[in-house]
Amino acid sequence: MKTPLRIALVGDYNPEVIAHQAIPRAFALLSELHSLPIHAEWIPTESITREDTLASYQGVWCVPASPYRSMEGALIAVHYARENRLPFLGTCGGCQHAIIEYARSVLGWNEADHAESSPDSPLPIISPLECAMVEVTDRVRLREGTLIANAYGSLEATEGYRCRYGLNPEFQERLFSSSLRVSAEDAQGNIRAVELEGHPFFVGTLFQPERAALQGRIPPLLTAFVSAIRG
Repeated sequence: MKTPLRIALVGDYNPEVIAHQAIPRAFALLSELHSLPIHAEWIPTESITREDTLASYQGVWCVPASPYRSMEGALIAVHYARENRLPFLGTCGGCQHAIIEYARSVLGWNEADHAESSPDSPLPIISPLECAMVEVTDRVRLREGTLIANAYGSLEATEGYRCRYGLNPEFQERLFSSSLRVSAEDAQGNIRAVELEGHPFFVGTLFQPERAALQGRIPPLLTAFVSAIRG
């Protein structure tokens, strides 16, 4: 019998959150199609106080529904995956916190923060979207040669959102001056996905690709994430 893949779902499970309903379904579809045992375990953010909490997992998915009960726990998880080259997926709030962790740890922006949880922050790199994307779908353009474009096998996708926050335009130029790069934008040029160069798989999206599972479809990005874990 194959040994199950162990994946940490970092976030605070809420059965009323649509993305949280979709994630187990997405794994079930993928597991059934490929006869692949997957053990995806919800890890509450407040339970992550040390990086070795995640030592037994082969991949980390920082899931939607922020603010998290422990922002520090989410950032520890992101840091662990980034530093140990563990496949990482961050969707919606997970993407936002991945960017914050990168800004603090890699760029040295110690005060980088999220306007939702720290509205008075002097460095709100995650700020309210000009137009909230709540229960809407929109088309995104995927940049050629990126992990996400390779996952979709296309340069375009239509995805669902429940998102009120995104990258603060004031800091975008400096954020993408090193290894973090833009991998998807909407028709207006707003950033909708990022990834990390030099990492086996480190992708963050403001949209929620997991929602495809609620229509019986396996999210292409989940297939790529699991493939990277098996890699």
